Amino acid sequence: MEGKILKAVCDAIDNGIEVAVVTVLEVKGSSPGKEGSMMAVFSDEKIIGTVGGGALEYKLIEESLKAIKENKSYETNFELTESGTLHMKCGGFVRAYIKVFSKREKILIMGGGHLGLEIYNLSKYLNKYVVIFDDRHEFANKERFPEADEIILGDMENKVKDYEIDKNSYVVIVTRGHENDKQCLKAILNKTEFPKYVGMVGSKGKVTSTYKELLNEGYSKEKLKKIYSPIGLDISNPEPKEIALGIMAEILSVKNEKNPKHMRDVKNIDIENI
Repeated sequence: MEGKILKAVCDAIDNGIEVAVVTVLEVKGSSPGKEGSMMAVFSDEKIIGTVGGGALEYKLIEESLKAIKENKSYETNFELTESGTLHMKCGGFVRAYIKVFSKREKILIMGGGHLGLEIYNLSKYLNKYVVIFDDRHEFANKERFPEADEIILGDMENKVKDYEIDKNSYVVIVTRGHENDKQCLKAILNKTEFPKYVGMVGSKGKVTSTYKELLNEGYSKEKLKKIYSPIGLDISNPEPKEIALGIMAEILSVKNEKNPKHMRDVKNIDIENI
């Protein structure tokens, strides 16, 4: 059964379905579950396996769906007594762990030029799902991006309009020109579901000009404030590899909800008092 559960979990992740695996870690006294028993709970509410059935299993399914929604793994325990949260008469104790397996973050790279290539390399190194958009065959092919999960050739604005974007999507706009960048950004701004991150390359002057044009076209300041542009953290020189590293660092800071700081300062290492 464990092998079947693990295979189903792997298949679900590959197909973009989030899943939580419940493992019973400890049992004391009388309980419907046994140590080591496993159950997979999928975001579409499909269940494989069991941890004993009854009120305990129902509660763990409920907790697993909540964990998937919050993308949070954690340990939980239950007193199986009338005074416990489940109001059971078994008299036992159960400790379980709920491990959430989320979909891989999806990096949409709008533009397959030099900078797009370096962002692709870093994205694959970090095991992200990478989608390349470009309207030039020489910049959108398997020879240039051999490990890309998707390569979409054609008018980038129109292609991304029809592309499904969700909370696990990160969009990097690095096309070959100002007007292409603007049109791709407009397509993203018009999406019903806004991605976790949208960054657009450009100088301060270019970005300011683009924003003025978009404001005149009716886009709100509130929406434009969600855009990271000029893109990336201020840590690099003008080389594409370093710029890409600054972009990926910014994406990770957004993903992990971190404010970029030196770890030296985060840990508050005080040389004077050592």
